[in-house]
Amino acid sequence: MGTNTLKSGEQLDKQSRILEAALELLSRHGISGVSMRAVAREAGVALGLVNYYYDDKTSLIRAALQHVDEHDLLLVAQDPAADPVEHLRRALRRVAGADLLTTRYLSLRLHLWALAQADEGYAEINAAAFDRYLDGLASLISNAKPGLSWGECRDRAADVVVIQNGMWLTSLLGIDAAAIERSIARTEEIAFAPAPEAS
Repeated sequence: MGTNTLKSGEQLDKQSRILEAALELLSRHGISGVSMRAVAREAGVALGLVNYYYDDKTSLIRAALQHVDEHDLLLVAQDPAADPVEHLRRALRRVAGADLLTTRYLSLRLHLWALAQADEGYAEINAAAFDRYLDGLASLISNAKPGLSWGECRDRAADVVVIQNGMWLTSLLGIDAAAIERSIARTEEIAFAPAPEAS
């Protein structure tokens, strides 16, 4: 392995640690707990390195939001080799995965939603990410239910997301596993419902 490859890998690792540190601080303290110095301390890197990758707190938060967006898109990523019905069913269930129903992740979600309400720039990032997620979920629905129009697939995706977000919010209150299962079942009912009859 060449020196340049090694350095590139180390740089990616450090940049990833910086983003993870920013997300961790956001989840614990909200936007007020995120500063370049606090992120450097949390990531275990020099402040100069944080400043090397990000011009300021705003660019760091933007990068963190995009990181969350990329993670969300993996939940609805296409898999051409998979059976479309099973693929959609797995995607609907992944939202209730143990890695997502944690206090850390759900707290991060709440802070990001609040941030989007408080700042126009972050709101635009959040809205664009939401549209990409909806399109990804609508594509999975379209593949599993080919008789539906794109508009119907997108409407169903939007209805599913309302339930998913509600499930995330209420799981912070300690809602039991049976309630989560009922929520997932409801998202499946919406996604797999028969096509409306033509009038």
